[in-house]
Amino acid sequence: MRATDTIFALSSGAPPAAISVMRMSGPGAFAAVEALAGRVPEPRRASLAVLRDSKGEELDRALVLTFPGPNSATGEDLAELHLHGGKAVVRAVEAALTALPGLRRAEAGEFTRRAFLNGRMDLNEAEGLADLLSAETEWQRRAAGAMMGGAFTRRIEAWRQEALALSALTEAEIDFSDEGDVETQNKDTITTGCICLHDAIDRLVKSPGVEKLRDGLRIVLGGPPNSGKSTLLNALVARDAAIVSDIAGTTRDVIEVPVSIDGIAFLFLDTAGLRDETDDRIEAIGIERTKAAMDNADIILWLGEEGTGPDHPHLIEVEAKSDDPTRKRKGSHALTVSAVADEGMTNLIVVLTETAKALLPPPDQFAVNARQRTLLAQTASGLLEAAESHDWLIIAEHLRQARLTLDALTGRAHTEDLLDTLFARFCVGK
Repeated sequence: MRATDTIFALSSGAPPAAISVMRMSGPGAFAAVEALAGRVPEPRRASLAVLRDSKGEELDRALVLTFPGPNSATGEDLAELHLHGGKAVVRAVEAALTALPGLRRAEAGEFTRRAFLNGRMDLNEAEGLADLLSAETEWQRRAAGAMMGGAFTRRIEAWRQEALALSALTEAEIDFSDEGDVETQNKDTITTGCICLHDAIDRLVKSPGVEKLRDGLRIVLGGPPNSGKSTLLNALVARDAAIVSDIAGTTRDVIEVPVSIDGIAFLFLDTAGLRDETDDRIEAIGIERTKAAMDNADIILWLGEEGTGPDHPHLIEVEAKSDDPTRKRKGSHALTVSAVADEGMTNLIVVLTETAKALLPPPDQFAVNARQRTLLAQTASGLLEAAESHDWLIIAEHLRQARLTLDALTGRAHTEDLLDTLFARFCVGK
């Protein structure tokens, strides 16, 4: 990839469609428009033009828009051709652009990468955009929108300014520590400032991350054989995802079924029935996998005998098969359901979603990913060490490292490998 290249790509969905949008970005974008349309329209105003190839053959009648840099989406000259969305039209325009000197097809995420490199967005906003493009639920959309909107970046910048002020006090102590007795006062101010900043960042580190929004909360259905797990799973996901049978041990492996309920992504896991002993080696492996699934569960729906489930902070006792008079009864706090008779299912879903909301970041706030959480944790650790130190040089170094990790969060400091990994998540035209 070279920043001096002019790139083009289809930015809309795959044809056929009513409209297909072809984007061009780079120093030769407007020259390409003139080559196809015969003129460069007034900036930011849609203009109807006949597009022709180098032989003068008409390709399409399209709307043409131009956006001069640096005030464009990519920070450089950018143009859009709003074409009729037929496959042949798009192929013909792509062929005409390919034939122009200095133009090449864009790579995945290259438009957004240029926006980042030209200061039109920072790394967090780019990650938020990637999450927004892949969002499938309402909670995912809201969290990605908050990140892309710059709320996280503004908070980082406020923290960076606080760290910078503490660094200035520290440097003043290093330079003028032999001029009077301000050392104690400044040390208290710096210590308090570092601790307050540490606590604010640490709260975000410990808050629910975006991974739960993106991958879905893991809901494990557990209990002994024939307790109704598979029947309940099928009712929750509204399809026959698991085999239902009266034969004990029918489910041998963990069955994963993703589904969205009330705008929240869930991953339901049907598991092998738990029992103390079995002579079936395959069933024994299934039981071990069930235990492993429960260890990694966000919520467990326990269909076994009351009080015999695993020790888990979010275990929900479920009295299944409420239509069966021979079922084992549970206490009043258990949820009574019948997947067959559709009894108690609405209440179960309400309890599930309310429990899930407590495990997810609020839908109107940003949620940090693994990269961001790691850097935030490093920042918080450095601030705590600065607060505990009595050596001005060590304090200054910890504060400097804290500022560097905050810079890495926004992309002020970055590596090419990091950018390659991030922008590879985007489609070619974004």
